[in-house]
Amino acid sequence: MNSNEENIVKYIASEEMDGERVDKIMSSLSDSMSRSYIQKLIKGGLVLKNGVPVKPSTVVNEGDELTMTVPKAVIPDIEPENIPLDIIYEDDDVLVVNKPKNMVVHPAAGHYNRTLVNALMFYLGENLSGINGVMRPGIVHRIDMDTTGSVIICKNDKAHQCIADQLKEHSVNRVYHAICHGLLKDDEGTIDANIGRSTTDRKKMAVVSAGQGKTAVTHYKVLKRFEEDKMTYIECRLETGRTHQIRVHMAHIGHPLLGDQVYGPERKSKFKLDGQCLHAKILGFKHPTTGEYVETDAPLPEYFQHLLDILK
Repeated sequence: MNSNEENIVKYIASEEMDGERVDKIMSSLSDSMSRSYIQKLIKGGLVLKNGVPVKPSTVVNEGDELTMTVPKAVIPDIEPENIPLDIIYEDDDVLVVNKPKNMVVHPAAGHYNRTLVNALMFYLGENLSGINGVMRPGIVHRIDMDTTGSVIICKNDKAHQCIADQLKEHSVNRVYHAICHGLLKDDEGTIDANIGRSTTDRKKMAVVSAGQGKTAVTHYKVLKRFEEDKMTYIECRLETGRTHQIRVHMAHIGHPLLGDQVYGPERKSKFKLDGQCLHAKILGFKHPTTGEYVETDAPLPEYFQHLLDILK
């Protein structure tokens, strides 16, 4: 285990913060931390108002000095694991993996083994880019644990920077297949709605007002409608790549993804799916060395194909 020193941050309460609870204020100022984690810091005496420890319910006044001590994360040693990889493309710079369901892309709290990174470290050893640090070697983008399909891995820093630039420029072709609730009226359409952190649940993303969050654009096309089951098989092309983008956008227009336990309907699906029915099918990019366009197509997973076969 590798451990770093703590981090101390200070804020001066603004007029808008006057009369608000300290846990709510610190949550709004700390986008990367949940309100429950900040409450834990408060209860541990790590949040001060004018030099004095506070309770989560302590009221803040304009001009108060707020100090929060955040222990740096303990970085575990990530071990290589012999986990089979479904590789659909590989050369000296990159490889594209068809990620299975229930696999986390890189280690994080609660998931330090059986991740894609553990498998990559066994397969490639030190032949992975290091730009994203020891926890994310080779990882230039990610998909959710319950989402299947294409993930591009970079073997060196030059390739990593090239792919990262393409992702930033929105020039990577990313096409997903999904099954959503309800029968979409239009055969195709575009959802252009900013996405940001939910104000009611810090673990969720949400569509937010213009000027807030980040620009998010999803283009969808109907592939098949299942009239009897009232579901639609769709293709989604990402123009941007925000966290949970397709899941949030489809729920926003009233057609959440089948199996989505976060953004979907409260009632359980009769299909008893383990997470959202979403697959990253096509991934296209300019090769880091040759400059030629490379496109991969990840076959649908067995559970997804089975659903298509039984839906009516």
